[in-house]
Amino acid sequence: MVRETGYYDLLGVSPTASSDEIKKAYRKLALKYHPDKNPNEGEKFKLISQAYEVLSDAKKRDLYDHGGEQAIKEGGMSSGSSPMDIFDMFFGGGGRMQRERRGKNVVHQLGVTLEEMYNGSTRKLGLQKNVICEKCDGYGGKKGTLEKCSSCKGRGMQVKVQQIGPGMIQQFQTTCPDCQGQGEKFSAKDRCKNCNGLKVERKKKILDVHIDKGMKDGQKITFHGEGDQEPGLEPGDVIIVLDQKDHPVFQRQENNLIMKMNIRLVEALCGFRKTIQTLDNRMLIISTQPGEVIKHNDFKCIQNEGMPLYRQPFERGDLIIQFQVEFPEKGWLPEHLMYQLERLLPPRDDVMITDDMEEVDLCEVEVGSQQRHYSREAYEEDEEGPRGGVQCQTQ
Repeated sequence: MVRETGYYDLLGVSPTASSDEIKKAYRKLALKYHPDKNPNEGEKFKLISQAYEVLSDAKKRDLYDHGGEQAIKEGGMSSGSSPMDIFDMFFGGGGRMQRERRGKNVVHQLGVTLEEMYNGSTRKLGLQKNVICEKCDGYGGKKGTLEKCSSCKGRGMQVKVQQIGPGMIQQFQTTCPDCQGQGEKFSAKDRCKNCNGLKVERKKKILDVHIDKGMKDGQKITFHGEGDQEPGLEPGDVIIVLDQKDHPVFQRQENNLIMKMNIRLVEALCGFRKTIQTLDNRMLIISTQPGEVIKHNDFKCIQNEGMPLYRQPFERGDLIIQFQVEFPEKGWLPEHLMYQLERLLPPRDDVMITDDMEEVDLCEVEVGSQQRHYSREAYEEDEEGPRGGVQCQTQ
């Protein structure tokens, strides 16, 4: 039994979640709360990253399940990795050392349909990026005129003092606003007019994102060197993360497709002939023979009609159909005809009835009352047991 569920609650998964479910939950939350997208959610991003770091490691997860967060700390399992390191390693960005040599990677989530993953597609993605200023070649102004910032004395930081109470002051450092932490700046007349001394300018870049047949939810498409440019650094990558949208008919399970099909009782017993529209708009005909009984929740499959295999598009998984048998409503057949139907169906089981048995009535269950009962029971249990019971409809 899991002792604490805090990390699971942060990721929005159950304690029985698989590693794939944990990865998917982290991916969506990390992209949502990343400081570049939500600057005010830094603490939330940190907590999400800590939870993923523990739950993604089998040993750490087992220790957490048995002893909670305290066991992680006492067991020396806390690595101290920064949230950004965890994020970069998850999305293929490397780590802190790589960020020092290269610019930051830019991660975009791209919603794609199951049809696009089945047939393949090309999407155009427009993004704004920093590029080296063409006018000053990334220097920021007229060469040879760079001078020490007088505001911070070349340190790039300014020390500020703030009074926080009677006789109490607080001293803290901030990035110099005049030189943006560089320690050097150009005078107004020598500053590049195109980039205003920032060394880079914003430009729009259109990327052609090729979605190959058989790609999966969460798969990454990397555009190397297409991230923001900065003087003296190799540009980072633009990483596109595919986010598969829900489909009204099909669900994907690895390379298989699963769908539910409603059939009537007569079709389940006497055979049927139905059509299925595939994701590439072909029409498949399926049928069963009279007497080939289909039970409720039975599964059948059509081989080689599932998802194409990634980079093997001529190979496909299976299309799996789960049948839902619809039974007729009450009173669908006059009572005087029931005996004729009974003669055609398999015989009933004989039941031995004795005098000491008690006959009771069956009634319909009110689902709403039953749910309210269970909800109340969770909060009103006492030593004598739960109060109340399942409510039945009045006949």
